[in-house]
Formats: sequence, structure tokens, C-alpha cells
Amino acid sequence: MKRFLYGGCILLLSVSAYLSVYFSIKMLSIDAESKPLPLKKYDYHFVLVPEELDNDYWRLVEKGAKDAAKEHHVLLEYVGPAQADLKEQIKTLEKSAASRVDGLLTQALNEKQFTPLINKIDLKGIPVITIDTDAPKSNRIAYIGTNNYYSGFIAGLALAKDLKGKANVAIITGRFEASHQQLRVQGFKDAVKNYKGIKVITIEESNISRVQAAEKTYTILKEHPEVNAFFGTSALDGIGIAKVIQQFHRENSTYIISFDILPETIAYLKEGVIEATVVQEPYEMGYQAIKMMIAHLEGKSIASSVYTETKVIYRKDLPLVPERNYEVKRQ
Repeated sequence: MKRFLYGGCILLLSVSAYLSVYFSIKMLSIDAESKPLPLKKYDYHFVLVPEELDNDYWRLVEKGAKDAAKEHHVLLEYVGPAQADLKEQIKTLEKSAASRVDGLLTQALNEKQFTPLINKIDLKGIPVITIDTDAPKSNRIAYIGTNNYYSGFIAGLALAKDLKGKANVAIITGRFEASHQQLRVQGFKDAVKNYKGIKVITIEESNISRVQAAEKTYTILKEHPEVNAFFGTSALDGIGIAKVIQQFHRENSTYIISFDILPETIAYLKEGVIEATVVQEPYEMGYQAIKMMIAHLEGKSIASSVYTETKVIYRKDLPLVPERNYEVKRQ
């Protein structure tokens, strides 16, 4: 008898527990049905893959792209290597293509490596727009960014004018294999080649590092004391050059023309350590790239190459407007 009562109690408790769980789930289901989670509708899904994520220049490209994406109901992901890493950038592009996104936007750092990659992505039916650095022989649908040869050319003309056609120049470039850096160097050399008083003494590589740019500057000054002018072709080169020139108190005897307008560049420009810098429009690159991709997907015709404005500026030209192209707002 006791065994029977004990078994009945166990059964009753089990049934009670089951009913409690069942009705709890039912109430949650009803509540979920009455208050559905808000789902945001996007027309397209794009991925922007930069050279390196936490770079002030690329943050401005990202800002422009995200502003345009928000306006046009586009889901935009900003992914890639934390620091410049070509293999990681390519791997990110391959993963994004495998996920069947609607469009890819990227910097084609090395034409030899990016051309077959872009063509492979194109075969999957995913359009690619190159930003800042182009792979013109690939099947990318468009390029938007600086005319990199022209930017180097106007830097060379500015140096020649400012130094009255006489200078011993050292060039520090971000990467020897990067096509946009090659074009900037070539443009500069072509601009000064007709000035008999201007000689390019040496060209060194910084690997997109202000520390290495500074180290190369120090070495150049030791090995080539006749150098009295520097051209830095990537955003961090001018900063590294300026740091060493200031340490050696050579501000009054050494001319520096840099690239881009990072906060440190502006500071050195205001102090007179950097004489001039070439500025681009990264925000516009990102903003217009999104609009171009949407237009393409809607069957509209777009230009195969769009060059954003590039110019040489001096201290007297500050502050630059519109600021959206030049100032990163940190949270």
C-alpha cells in the first residue's frame, strides 16, 4: 500500500511539472507572437574590405560608406585585417564571396594578386568595386579614388616650385609591391626629371609603419647627409620622417612633403616641420562607392573609373573643408 501511494505521488509530481513547463512555454510563445522582434529590412548586403581596419584614412572611407548605406537601406559590413596584412585581406574577400553577398568593395593593393581574385569573385556573380587602389585589368565593375600617378606628379611639382628647382630628395614609400605606391613614386619622379637641380638620391620602404619610416629616415641622414628634402608616399611616412627631422633640429634645413592629413600630420604642418601634404577625399570614396554599386545592381550604367579630388595643401590652407573628408571623430 505504501509503495502504491509513493508511486502515485511521484506520478502526480511528474504530471504537475510537465504541465507547468508546457504552459510556461505556451505563454512565452503567445507573448512572442503578440510582440514580434523588429526585423530591419535591407535591400542589399555589401562588404567593405580595407587594407587595415583601424586606420584613420580607412575609417573615413568606412564613415562615407556607412552614411550612404544607411540612406539607401544597405547592410554594410566593414571587415579585414587589424593591421596591414595582404594574405588576411585576400582571405577575408574569399570568405565574403563564399557567403554570397550582393557586392564587394576593396583596395586592390597588388594588381598581380588581386586581378585573378577579382575575376574569380566575378564568376560567382558578385560585383567588385575597387577603392583607393585599382586593378584595372581585372573584371572589377568600377574604380573610385585618387589618380595615384597624378598625386605623385603634383607632389613633385610642388617640391620643385617650393625649392626653386634644387634639391637632393629621399623618397620613403609604404610598400614597394603596392601598385598605388608605385604610381605615386613614378608620378613624382616624372614631375622632377626635367629639373637638373633635383636629384632623387634613394627610395626606401616603410611597410606602412611610422616607426619604420622614422628608422629609414635616420639611416638616410647618416648615409646620405646631402639629402635636404623628403617625400613620404603613404599616410604614416611623413609622420615618421617629421619625427626624426624634429629630433635632429633640421626643420629649417629639410623640406618634407607628405601624404594625407592624419592628426599628427596636421600638427607637424602647423609647426612648420612638414611643409606640404597631398590630400585625398576618403569619405567621398566610400560614399560614392556604395551609390555606384547600387546603381550597377539596378541595371544602370556607371563610369569605369571615377577620380576623387586630390591637391597639395600648406599650413595656410587649414582648416580643410568639408571636414568629413579629413577628420575622424573618435568616440
